[in-house]
Amino acid sequence: MNSYNFWELAAIVIYFAAMIVIGVTFFIKDKSGNDKDYFLGRRKMGPFVTARSAQSADMSGWLLMGYPGSILALGFGQVWVAVGLALGTYLNWLLVAPRLRKFSAAANDSITVPQYLRNRFLSSNHVLQVVCAVVFLICFTVYVASAFKAGGVLFNQLIPALETKWASIIFAAIIIGYTFLGGYKAVCWTDFFQALLMLCAIVIIPAVLIFSKNYDTGVAAIEASGINLNVLSTGRFDWQSVADIISGLAWGLGYFGMPHILVRFMSIKKPSQIKKSRRFATVWVVITLSAATFIGILGRTLLPELVEQGSETVFIKFVTMLCPAFVAGLLLSAILAASMSTADSQLLVASSSFTSDIYRPLIRKNASDKEVLWVSRLVVVLVSVVAYFISVGNDKIGIMDLVSNAWAGFGAAFGPVILLSLFWKRFTYKGAVAGIIGGGLTVVLWIAFLSDVTKIYELLPGFIVCLILCVVVSLIDKKPSEEVCELFEKAVKNED
Repeated sequence: MNSYNFWELAAIVIYFAAMIVIGVTFFIKDKSGNDKDYFLGRRKMGPFVTARSAQSADMSGWLLMGYPGSILALGFGQVWVAVGLALGTYLNWLLVAPRLRKFSAAANDSITVPQYLRNRFLSSNHVLQVVCAVVFLICFTVYVASAFKAGGVLFNQLIPALETKWASIIFAAIIIGYTFLGGYKAVCWTDFFQALLMLCAIVIIPAVLIFSKNYDTGVAAIEASGINLNVLSTGRFDWQSVADIISGLAWGLGYFGMPHILVRFMSIKKPSQIKKSRRFATVWVVITLSAATFIGILGRTLLPELVEQGSETVFIKFVTMLCPAFVAGLLLSAILAASMSTADSQLLVASSSFTSDIYRPLIRKNASDKEVLWVSRLVVVLVSVVAYFISVGNDKIGIMDLVSNAWAGFGAAFGPVILLSLFWKRFTYKGAVAGIIGGGLTVVLWIAFLSDVTKIYELLPGFIVCLILCVVVSLIDKKPSEEVCELFEKAVKNED
C-alpha cells in the first residue's frame, strides 16, 4: 500500500470510528429505553437534525455515484431525475410532513408507518400491517444492497487487492454496529453529520475542478467538446426523450411513500417546526443535486474513458486526482456517509416494522420492551446478510438500478395510501390494503414485462394503479365509522 492510500484510509477509519462512538454513546445513554425511544427518539428531534437526517437518509450512495454516473454515461437528459426529486422533496415536506406528524400522534401515538395506517382506521385486523411489513422487508433489503455495493466499490478503488465482497462485509459491519447499538437517535445524529459531509464534498469537487490551475479550463472544455446539454436525451423530440422526461419527473412521486423519510416527519418535536425543516431540506437537495449533475457533466468531458465502463466511479476519480491524500479520504468518506445514512435508516425502519407489526401483535403478544428491542436488532443483522448477497451476486446490476427498483416499490405501494389517509376522510382500510398490494405488484410486473418496451419508469404506472384501487375500493366499501371520522377531524384540527 502506498503512502497516498494509507492517508486516505486513515481518514476513512477516523470517520468510521466517530460513527461507532455515536452509536455506543446512545446505547449507554438509552440502554433502559423502550421501543418508542429506540425507533422515534421520543418524538423530540429538532427541525435541523430532522431535515438533515431525512435528506441524508434519502440521498444514498447514488447521489455521489449512481446519479453522476448516469449523467456521464447517458447524457444531460438524465437531469429530469433531479428535477423530479427536487419537486418531490418540497411537496413532501409541504403536504405530508405536518399532517403525518399530527395524524401519527392522534392515531394512538404510532411509531411506524404500518402501525399508523392500522390505527388511522381504528382496525383490529392485522392484514394491513403484515402486507406493509412484507413490502418493507423486500424493498429495504434491495435498497440496503445498493448501499453495500457503493461501499464495496469505494474500498475496491482504494485497495484493488481487497475484493469487493470483503469490502462490503467491512462496510456492513460498521453500519450494523451503530444501528444495532444506538437506535433512532444515533441514526439521526450520524445522519446529521453525514449530511454536512456530503454537502461539503459534493460542492467542493466541482469548485476545485473549475477553479484549480490544472482544471481551470473545465467550462471551456465542456463547450469545446460539443457535449450535448439538451434536456431531450436523444437531442430530438421523440418517444425516448418524452419517456425520459416523464420517468424522471415520476421519481418525485416516490417521496410520498418512503417509510425511512416519513418516520422523520413523525419524530419531529412540534409540527410548527416543520416549516424550518422544509426550507433546509429543499435548499440542501437543490444544491446537492445541482452539484452532482455538474460532476457528471465534467466527468463526461474530462474522463471520457469512463463513459463505456466505470461511470459510477467518476466522483472517486476526481477526488483522488485533485485532493491531498488525507483530504481525499475525508471527501471519499462522503460516499460512505451517503450510503450509511440511507442503509442505517432503512435497517431501523425494517426492523421496527417487523417487531411492531408482526412479532409483537402476532407472534409474541406479551413480549417485553427489552425482548422487542433485541428481536429488532436481530432483524437488522438478518436483513444485512441478505442485502450483502444481493450486492455481490451480480456485477451487472448497478447502484442506480437497485435504488430505482426499491424507490419504485415504496413509492407505488405507499405514496397514494399515505396521501389519501391524510387528506380524504372517506378513505377506508380495505382501500388501503388493495392499493398497497396492487401498486407493489404493478411495479414487479412492469419491470418484468413492460419496462423495456415502454421505456417508462415503473413507479408511475404503479402509483396510478395504487391510487385507482384505493379510491374505487373505498367507494365500494362502506363508509368509515364515526370514530374513524372523528379521529380524522381531531388530527386535522390538532395544534402544537
